[in-house]
Amino acid sequence: MYRSVVKPWSGMKKFLVLFILFFVYIENKSYAILAFEDAAFPEFVTSARALAMGNAFICKVDDPWAAFYNPAGLGTVRKPTFHISNLHLEVNKGFLNLTQGSISDTFSKASDNFSADGIRQNMAENPGTLSHAKFNFYPNFTMRYFTLGYFLSMSNRARLETATSDLEFAERRDHGPIASLNLSLFGGIFKLGASAAYLNRKQLQVDFAPTDTISIQDSDYSYGKALIVTAGSRITLPFSWLPTFAAVMRNTGETEFQEGKAGNPVPTDIPRTIDGGISITPQIGKRMRIHLEANYRDMTGEYASVSKKRKIGAGMEIDFARTFFIRFGYGDGFGSAGLGLQTRRFFFDLSTYAVDLSPTDIRGVEDRRFVFSMSSGF
Repeated sequence: MYRSVVKPWSGMKKFLVLFILFFVYIENKSYAILAFEDAAFPEFVTSARALAMGNAFICKVDDPWAAFYNPAGLGTVRKPTFHISNLHLEVNKGFLNLTQGSISDTFSKASDNFSADGIRQNMAENPGTLSHAKFNFYPNFTMRYFTLGYFLSMSNRARLETATSDLEFAERRDHGPIASLNLSLFGGIFKLGASAAYLNRKQLQVDFAPTDTISIQDSDYSYGKALIVTAGSRITLPFSWLPTFAAVMRNTGETEFQEGKAGNPVPTDIPRTIDGGISITPQIGKRMRIHLEANYRDMTGEYASVSKKRKIGAGMEIDFARTFFIRFGYGDGFGSAGLGLQTRRFFFDLSTYAVDLSPTDIRGVEDRRFVFSMSSGF
C-alpha cells in the first residue's frame, strides 16, 4: 500500500489550525471509520496520557479517565476537579497529507476534510491515502471515590487505495452520561470500582466511487442504546516500588444494543472482555518517580481474529514533581511517546501513537497519529 511521509513536527504545528476548524465546521461535519481497534483500544473515550504509554494505563490511572480505563483508579485521585473544557483532538498522517500546501490551502483543505464530499475530492487527488480524525469531549466532576460526567466521542476515517478503487467512508459517534464509584479496603491496598455509561451509538460504513457526489441517507446509519458497566480492581502492595496488579471487565453484564431509532439497524454488540495489568513505580529522589506498566487486553480472546501480540501494551511515565511528564510506550505493535503538564486546574498533553491497519497481523501497516489534549476547570 502506498504510504507517504510527513515530518512529525510539521504535523504537530497544524493542530491549532485543525482545532479551530473543527468548531467552525462542526455543524457540517461527516465523520468516518473503517475499522475500530477495539481489541487494543476498547475505551469509549481515550486518554492522550494513556496513548503515549501504549494505552497501558489500568494500573496507573489516577485521574477522571479512570471511569473508562479502570474505576478502581478513583481511589488514588489526589484532589477534586471540575473540568468543563475537556477536549481531545487527534489526526493521522493521511489527514495531514491531504492539507499540504500554503497556509490558505491548509485551511481550505482541512475544512473540506470535515465534509463527506470535500474529503472525496481531496482523496481523488491523493490516491493511496487513509484519513483519520477523532474528537472527544468529556466534561466531568471527579473526586476520590466518585466521578460524574458526560462524554462525546466522534471518529473519522476515509480510505482510497487506488485511483480506480472505491472510496471507503464510515462513522462512529458515541455519547452519554457516565458515573463511577470506588471502594478502598485494607488501608487502600485493595481497591474496587465500577462505572456505568448509558451509551448512545450512531455508526455508518459505506463505499462509493471517488467520482460520484456523496449522498448519505439517515437509513444508512445504525443506531443503538445500551447501559454498559465496567468493573475494575487494583491491588497495590505496600513495598518498595509499589508493585501493582489490576484487572478490568468491560460490559460486565454483556448488555446488547437496543433499537436506537425505529427502522434502522442496531450496531454490533460490544463483547464482554477482561484486561489485566502489572506495574511498578520506583521513587527516584524526592521529586521524581518512574512508572512502568504492562497490560494485556482481551484475556478471554473475544477478538479471536486479532493477533495476541497486538493486545499487549507497555509504557513508561517519568514524573517530575507530579507536574511535568515524559512518556514512552508500545501498543498495537508500534511505539508511542508524549509530553504532559498537569495541575489541579489544567491538563495539557501532546502525544503520538500508531495502530496496525492490517486485520490480523502484527506490525502490518502503520497508521501514525498525533494527539492534542487540553482540560481546564477548577
